[in-house]
Amino acid sequence: MTPVRLKFALHIYERSSYARGGFDMKILAMDTTTLVMGVAVLENEKVLGEVTTNLLKNHSVRLMPTIDRLLQDLDIPLSEIEAIAVTNGPGSYTGIRIGVTTAKTIAWARKIPLYSESSLTVLAMNGYRFEGLIVPLFDAKRQRAYSGVYRRKGEQLIEVIQPQVASLDGWLDQIKALAEPVLFLGDDVARFHEPIILKLSEQAIFGNPAENIPRPSQLGWIAYQKLKRGEQPEGQMFAPDYLQMTEAEAKWLQKQRNGERA
Repeated sequence: MTPVRLKFALHIYERSSYARGGFDMKILAMDTTTLVMGVAVLENEKVLGEVTTNLLKNHSVRLMPTIDRLLQDLDIPLSEIEAIAVTNGPGSYTGIRIGVTTAKTIAWARKIPLYSESSLTVLAMNGYRFEGLIVPLFDAKRQRAYSGVYRRKGEQLIEVIQPQVASLDGWLDQIKALAEPVLFLGDDVARFHEPIILKLSEQAIFGNPAENIPRPSQLGWIAYQKLKRGEQPEGQMFAPDYLQMTEAEAKWLQKQRNGERA
């Protein structure tokens, strides 16, 4: 963390009731990285309310109204929210930017802490009770996947293989080599069901429909744990982690390389 980022992060953290020794921390969590749009409000570890939709609709016109409606239903004004949590990718480039921009705008305007987490980690939390490896997966197009490998250790999930974008075939080879039962999570897993079974056979286990949907309440819980551990929030330079270039960026880079060879 740079000195400027650290100074700003400390400033907004010190304003919260948790930093002042209080334990009545209300957290607003949001996820827009995939087709699933989710918003949750937690008070410490208690989930006060949660809304998730799994629709091919524009998150940009639905996110703030959903936040407003949930807060109204809970009789909680935005002024009582003391921390924001957001997924920082990977997933849809547009979806990631919508969530991150909204979260930053609220956090910076209200001068409250902002915490982020990988959308893969949030999805992996649905398999928290699984005794084995947990593999959340999003389709990255062209037979590639955004994925990571996790396992439970005590009260937390730890990364066995960090989130990355990889060819599906090569990724499954890595997982097979771990020689443990694997729980695959995510709606996109259904697209790769056949190659997963061909490669891993009985080593592969698949989540049920409810487990395949990222839960914003899991994101809020992760943020609360970070607060309890005293981790610093994101600073002004916080940016998404796409794991790969956008298609436009990749085409531009290819043109530059072709130009250099010409």
